[in-house]
This record gives sequence, C-alpha cells and structure tokens, in this order.
Amino acid sequence: MVLSLRAKRRNLRALQIHRELLPEPVLLTFVEPVSIKYIMEIGTIVEYIDRKQIVCAVVLGNKNQKLRMLTEHNREVGHAEKRLAHVSSERLDPRIGRDALINHLKNRVARRRQLQKQIDVEALWEVLHSEATWIDSQTMAEFSFDGDISNDHTSAVMRALFEDRLYFKFDTHRFFPNSPERVAQVAAQAALEARKAHTIEDGSRWIKEVLETRHPSVPPEKEEIIEILKSFYLFGKDSPHYSIGKEIVSRSGVDPKDGPFHVLVKLGIWNHDENLNLHRFGISDTFPAEVMGAVKQLDYEETKVKPDGTRRDLTHLSTITIDGQGTLDFDDAISIKPEGDGFRLWIHITDVSHFLEKEGAVDEEALARGSSIYMPDKRIPMLPRPLAEDLCSLKDGQNRLAISVAACLDHSARVLEYEIFPSIIRVNRQMTYYGVNLAVDQDPELAAIYEVAQKFRQFRLNAGAIQLSLPEMHVWINNNGEISVSQINRESPGRFMVSECMIMANWLAARFFRDHGQSTIYRSQLEPRGRLIDESGGTLYQNWMQRRLLSRVIIGLEPEPHAGLGLDVYITLTSPLRKYLDLATQRQMRGLLSLDALYSDEDLKFIIQAVEQPMSYITVLQRERLRYWILRYLERHVRQKEEALVLEKRRHRYVVLLTNYMIECSLPLNCGADLKPEDTILVKIERVSARSDTIGLSLA
Repeated sequence: MVLSLRAKRRNLRALQIHRELLPEPVLLTFVEPVSIKYIMEIGTIVEYIDRKQIVCAVVLGNKNQKLRMLTEHNREVGHAEKRLAHVSSERLDPRIGRDALINHLKNRVARRRQLQKQIDVEALWEVLHSEATWIDSQTMAEFSFDGDISNDHTSAVMRALFEDRLYFKFDTHRFFPNSPERVAQVAAQAALEARKAHTIEDGSRWIKEVLETRHPSVPPEKEEIIEILKSFYLFGKDSPHYSIGKEIVSRSGVDPKDGPFHVLVKLGIWNHDENLNLHRFGISDTFPAEVMGAVKQLDYEETKVKPDGTRRDLTHLSTITIDGQGTLDFDDAISIKPEGDGFRLWIHITDVSHFLEKEGAVDEEALARGSSIYMPDKRIPMLPRPLAEDLCSLKDGQNRLAISVAACLDHSARVLEYEIFPSIIRVNRQMTYYGVNLAVDQDPELAAIYEVAQKFRQFRLNAGAIQLSLPEMHVWINNNGEISVSQINRESPGRFMVSECMIMANWLAARFFRDHGQSTIYRSQLEPRGRLIDESGGTLYQNWMQRRLLSRVIIGLEPEPHAGLGLDVYITLTSPLRKYLDLATQRQMRGLLSLDALYSDEDLKFIIQAVEQPMSYITVLQRERLRYWILRYLERHVRQKEEALVLEKRRHRYVVLLTNYMIECSLPLNCGADLKPEDTILVKIERVSARSDTIGLSLA
C-alpha cells in the first residue's frame, strides 16, 4: 500500500513539473465537479452526517432541493441537498420494496467499511502533506486504491478521513492535508480529550462506589479525581477543571451544589466544618521547608546584645505584658513611673526587624501572608512559631531587644515630650486581661496605666474621635467539639489600657516620622459621612449604624489626620509579629534610628500594594469564619427565642441584629408587625445552616 502511494506521489510530482514547463502554468487543484441535476434522481444512493455519524440512504423524492430519503436504519428523513457528504452515481429501483432497499443499503455500507479498513490514513498523509491544497475524494481514492475507482472507494475514503481527523481537514467531498505542526497539535488535543473521557468515566464510576461504600478510602490513583472535585466545588465556573468536574458529578448522580462536599467529607479529605476559604485563598497553616530552615539559622545569642550608646538598658524597669489567656506571641509591653504630678510612660515593641533579613526567605513568606489570622478554630501565624513565640516574644524573665517609645506626661496625660530609641527590656509581669480587670483597683502600677489610658481617651474624644462601643464576640470550641459563645467587653480595664497605650505609641511614632520629614506607611481617615454618637457614647443601634458611616482608612506615604481616632497623624508599628505593615514600619523606624537601611518610597509603595490582596482575604476569612461558628452554635438552638434589634426596613425584608450574637439577619416583611428602626423585638430561630450561611427567623 505504502509503496503504491509513493509511486503515485512520484507520478504526481512528475505531472507538476511537466505542467510547470508549459507556456501557461496550471495550478494543481483537486476539486470534484458536482452536477446536482444528474445525481439527484429518485433511487440515488447518498450519505450524510448526522450526530457525528455517517448515514447511508436512498433518495425517495426531490422537491426544491429538499430530499426525502430512506435510511439504512429504516427511517424516512428530509435533508437539503447541500448537507450531503457523498453522492453515488448508481441508483436503486424504489419499486423493489422498502425491505430490499434497506438490505441493499446495509450491504453497501458493509462493503464500504471493509474498504475503509484498507486505507492507511497516515501513509496517505505522508505522501500528500506537502501539497498545500484541497484534494477531492476521487483523487484521494486513486491514491488509496489500485485499479478502477468506484463509488464505494470514494465513500470509504470519506469515511476514513471523517473518523480520523488527525491528518486531514475534512470538508465533506474534499480534504486538506494538515501540516506536521498541526498534526502534532491535533494529536496532543486528541490525547487530551481521550484522557479527559477516561477520567470522567473512571471518576464517575468510582464516586458511585464511594457513595455505596460504608467506609471508603482513597487509592493513590484516585488523587487526581479528588483534586478535580475540590477545584470544582471551591471555584465553580472559575475552576480550570469545571467542565470535567461538572461531567463527573453529573454522571455519578451527585447533587452539584453540595454533593462534592459530602463526598469529600465521607472520604475523610475534609471534615464537616472544613474552612473552605482557606482552600479558596490558598492559605496554609504550615511554612515551607526553606523558611523553617532559615529560622533555624537565626542566632539566639543576639538576644544577649549588651547595651551601648545606641541600645539602652531598661531591664531595671517593671515591665508588663497584657494579653489574652492563650497568647504566646507577646509583641508589646508597658512600663510606667510617677514623675512630678504626672507620669513617665514607656511602650516597648519587640524588635523583630533585628532578626529578620529584608527579602530573606522568612521575610518573603511574611509579606505573602500579610498578617496573622485569628479564627475561633484556628490561628495561622504570619511568622514561624520559633520566631514569634520564642526568639522575638517578650517572655517573662528574659532579656529581649525592643524599640521603646518613652513619653513624659502631665497630670492630664498630655504629652510634654517623648523619645523613641532601641532598648533591651525584661518583662517581669505577664498578665491576662482578666487578671488585670481583677487587680486594677488594688495595683498602683495598673491603676496608673489605667488612669493615663482614660485621660488619653478623653484627649482624643475632645479632638473629635469616634469611639464605637460594640461588644466583641468570642467563640470557643473545646476538644469535644462543644461550642461556647460569649461577648467580650472591649472597654474592660485590661483591654482599654492596652488599646489606648498602643494608640498613643503609634501616634507618637507617626509624629516622629513627620517631624523628621521621613516617609513611612501612614494611616489616615476622612470625617465620617455622618455622626450618630458623641463622646458620651450612644445606643447599640447608634453605634452599629455609625460603623456604616465611617470613611475607609487610607494607607499611604503622606501624613494626614485620622478622624476616627481624633489624631493629627497616625501609623501602626506595635504588632510587628502579627502584621507585615507594622513590621515594615518598624524597619523604617530602625532606619531613622540608624540601625537599618531606609526603605525608598518605591519600596514602601510596593509593600502597601503587595499586602492589599492578602489583607482583603484575611478580612473576609476572619469575618465569615466567626459567623460560621456562631451559626453552628445556633444550629443546636433552633426554636429558641432571641432578642433582636431592628436596623432597617428594605423592600422585601427587615434587617435585624441578633444582639446576643452581633450578627445581622433577615426577618420577612410579612412577619405580622409594622416594625421601625431601633425597635427591640423577640424573634424565634426557625432554621439554621452554617454551611449554607442561612438563618430563618420569625417574630416570636
């Protein structure tokens, strides 16, 4: 077969050369002339393509180029002439009867399929692929078969090249040889489609087995199916595996909305309370090996740096940390001493930048993370724990390197003077918020810090600060999976004094940068769009709605007022273990103190831009995870009555706030009462689903 094709190829080339020598060159094209009037008589055997299949038929009638035909499958159909893929020159006599016509068609198809098996499409392409022209079916048949060429031969060619699209472009009665590059491309695509079809078939069959098995497992060869299911469920139409995932799920009979999740839970890949946003945002609670290797190289002896002309020894001061009960990464501490009729106050911030190399492996990972993440069921640190909870943590009784902000305050807590410098400190009192709340009235040191905090707060309120008085929700899940929900008073003495002292430190540091004409990462805020509360506070409704009226915080390189805090300039550098912007600001402070190289404005702009996306993810993650666990708690309290505050009336519903849980919910407009904003009502929880983030209420 191949030798015959090659011989014909040589003859073809000789013909081309001969034509090139003629006075008027003739373009070699193989286009089959079609005479519709001749071939469209009743009884003509034709073939057409229907649903990717070639169907053989006999013409029973022809009216206005619309054919009525009887197919090999004993069906009468109508088609336009232009849809025909092959037309035979011989005809059958319709008078022989329907059964005889069908048997004749079936025999004709069988013969053509036998001839089709003799065609070596690849060998045919090897001979013809250099001919960049359309070739008609008659010529293709002559290249494929020796001897006389019949209608069955041309049909066999058409069938062969229709079923194998790798080597030739198909256009019913003519064919165009693909280039070698195109053949490689089509072959790769065909292999991909074949693999996709296999994956769909294998995946759907396996998922059916999983659903029927009590304790299924995941064989190694099914890992790809797992990844496809994950991607499909997490990202929907944005998933690169959407089409294949959708097909697998459909064929396995799984509900496309929640079915993949339940399959993955049954397989033990996810748990019932899986935090899907961690997967969506690509957030890991482990650190790469390269990062952990870099942490091991850190020199712990550097914590024993001796004081010199640059770094002051403050280890003689009584220094307190005040944090939550489970805190392990202590990044700020406070010292205070009476001085005249006022106080001298120190706010110490752990000097993380001393240990963290700019653009090193640990620094790059911290930049990518942007911030530590705090959720009821998981804490994901920005820095590896050996660094955040040991080397740089202000642990009780251990010398630590710090950046200290020292302020001399009068009896009204007005700042008379201040300075910022590198220091060595030693914490001698590691306290919790709860412990401080109990001891503040009897402990002179704590009482002094509390007094300063109260007076500084008043200073800010007098300057127009907006102080929202909203409780913070705390959710705790114990080892048995039991959920407890409580409210934290952010105005308790312990939290209050830490908050105000850190605001003061950040404000003074911002003034330090501004007064030195040094750019850094400033935070500013325009006046709110309206004021519902004043310095005396306000109702829960006013505080909740006031939050909606606050202008967004602007992060930039220019010192501008912060209306919400009532301060003329503001930065944050008090949480370098937990927030990358604070870490970068601390580095800039070290540069101003001649301990480090300063960032350029371009560097600072890059950092601001780099943390923007991870911080947006973290905001969503923390908010939605807190709401998830509150709803999980409420799933066990269906039919329970709860207090709610009406926030607003919308077109089809009321928006209410469940005051014990500080979450917004909807109440039907036809609940049976005409409600107004600020109304306090009693509602009944009808249904809750944390996974679908839904809660149904009725008026109790």
